[in-house]
Amino acid sequence: MTCFSSRLLLLLLMALLSAAPNAQAQIPETPDEGPDPDHVRVRIGALWLNPTIALSNVGVNTNVFNEPSDQNPKRDFTATVTPAADLWLRMGRSWLSGNVKESFVWYQKQASERSANNSYTVGWRMPTDRVLLAATATFLQTRDRPGFEIDARSDRTEIGYGGALELRALARTFVGFKANRQNVGFDKDAFFFDSSLRTQLNRTATSAAVSLRHQLTPLTSLGFEVIRSEDRFDLSPLRDSNSTSYSGTVRLDPAALIKGSASFGYRDFEPVDAGLPPYKGATAAIDLAYSMFGTTRFSVEGTRDVQYSFDINQPYYLLTGFSGSVAQQVFGPVDVVARAGTRRLSYRDRTGGSIAISNRTDFVHTYGGSVGYHMGRDWRLSFNVDRQNRVSDLASREYDNLRIGTALTYGF
Repeated sequence: MTCFSSRLLLLLLMALLSAAPNAQAQIPETPDEGPDPDHVRVRIGALWLNPTIALSNVGVNTNVFNEPSDQNPKRDFTATVTPAADLWLRMGRSWLSGNVKESFVWYQKQASERSANNSYTVGWRMPTDRVLLAATATFLQTRDRPGFEIDARSDRTEIGYGGALELRALARTFVGFKANRQNVGFDKDAFFFDSSLRTQLNRTATSAAVSLRHQLTPLTSLGFEVIRSEDRFDLSPLRDSNSTSYSGTVRLDPAALIKGSASFGYRDFEPVDAGLPPYKGATAAIDLAYSMFGTTRFSVEGTRDVQYSFDINQPYYLLTGFSGSVAQQVFGPVDVVARAGTRRLSYRDRTGGSIAISNRTDFVHTYGGSVGYHMGRDWRLSFNVDRQNRVSDLASREYDNLRIGTALTYGF
């Protein structure tokens, strides 16, 4: 039996176990540092589990490769199975946490697009009265589209690790320090528009930050952070850069009426090579949700920051995007969801490069909806329609993609 099959069986077993009565487990003295006892499905002694599984994208994809309309886009039937689990283990006063996620993607005719993707996260948190220590490590091995720019599903591996220390300076004020390192590596056979993604985008990113956090209320905190980061490219040192970022953040507890976080800041992005233009300007990261009367849920996400491009002549772009959704319970177990989003990719030119359209701006628009039926507390069956299109001054980058299908999810 393959390792992928073994992990899939393990995760399916955890999903089945969640239907059984929960065993007794110790309630953490500080629930905010561990899982919410009211939402943990499986408890085996000191080990707590929340399994989920999704059978999604079961239907037709009208443009598998995101090709322009004049290149005869390929249509195919596809399906994705994604088992996952969140895990927590109480160790004295500390919590060891983890996440395991597998994704099996299948196409009926386009066998080259089939893949088995996996990601693992492990974290450790040690809270005391005055000090919080934390460490985390992540591993991702996937074959998918790395963002909105590259349309090829590309094999890559990402490995990250970091640590954090937070000190209580005053009754509700904390000073923090953290450091992170991430390695991104594309496969040697990963190409897009004749560009080797391994050559262009393999890199190591390191960062260090100092933060100040004030717990305004039990459900709301305000923070300010300064981050110094360096990106170093293995085979394309022309792309090397240094950045200093400043941001202010509002964080709202999951128990609050409005939950999530919103960050706004400023980034000084300085490429090492003088032939690349710097970026000095605003950044943002927004992820908020609001529930009204228990039957309507609004959510909004937003981003503004620098992203690297595969094109050496336009080595990076400024990504600005917003998306939102509205979920409404119609009657009983039936709900409807409407969603929409737009992203703007503003490219920056390299001095002396061969550029077809200087400082061009592309747009990616997404919109869709679903009708869902809830079967008990955790299961949802839905019918989905989603459309995505890209508008560009380069005809070779434009496409239109429609997906129609069903999904069955547990635990979301």
